Amino acid sequence: MNKDLIIRRVADILKETPSAEDIVKKGRNRDKRFLYLAEHMVNKAIAKDALILGKDGLGIAIVFKTNAKDNNFWKDIIANIGLAFHVTGLKNALKILKNQRYIKQQRPKKGDYLYAWFWGIVKDDRGPNTQIASEMKNRILELSEKTALPLYTETRLRTNVIVYARYHFENFHTWKQPDGNTMWFLRYIPKSYQKK
Repeated sequence: MNKDLIIRRVADILKETPSAEDIVKKGRNRDKRFLYLAEHMVNKAIAKDALILGKDGLGIAIVFKTNAKDNNFWKDIIANIGLAFHVTGLKNALKILKNQRYIKQQRPKKGDYLYAWFWGIVKDDRGPNTQIASEMKNRILELSEKTALPLYTETRLRTNVIVYARYHFENFHTWKQPDGNTMWFLRYIPKSYQKK
């Protein structure tokens, strides 16, 4: 699959995502900022073998195997400086870092787990009962079962919480953010993990 096409598709999906809308600085060249963010995400996913593509690349997910110790400070700071300069703007960067710290605190303190950083479907192929939605859900949950690792994610869209509930995710924490928005923290505990 063509990497540039994947990046463009991720950028288009990000434009409809409330968290990305907040992160990407408004004003001129906003499309370029979304593309820069998407490229950063796709490159990081490829480097960590975390990119999951559905049929024809119509579904895209980034799911990392990680833990609380998985933190490369210097590598992350260089990436974050680039993001601050090209995507968020310096004013917005401090607020984002503070929010990210809170979000990371909700994840497990011990042991490995999976983290779904991004999960989206190209606009014209969406819907809870579409083949691509079902395929992506199955692939991501199969990864959780196969690795026997719990899967964590968060969303600011109430409709996503309802969809995740159908997939047997539990809402384990709700955060009323300082800006008045709500973020839901979700996890899927695979049957294989429960047998450990």
